[in-house]
Amino acid sequence: MIHKDWENRETIKQIKCVHANAKKFIVDRKLTPGKVYDVKNETDEFYFIIDNSDRMAGFRKDYFQVV
Repeated sequence: MIHKDWENRETIKQIKCVHANAKKFIVDRKLTPGKVYDVKNETDEFYFIIDNSDRMAGFRKDYFQVV
């Protein structure tokens, strides 16, 4: 039930968005290139962050670089 308190969890690390060009999804409305985001959870392929809509979302790691 980790999803119920993700937004209030401690930040693991910070990442910077390097691009918002997605082939299948509309990512440019949720991410801003150059902006730094706090990582709340991480898997092998995804970072879970609070995006521009102030909601928790998972994004592929290739959109980011570690600060």
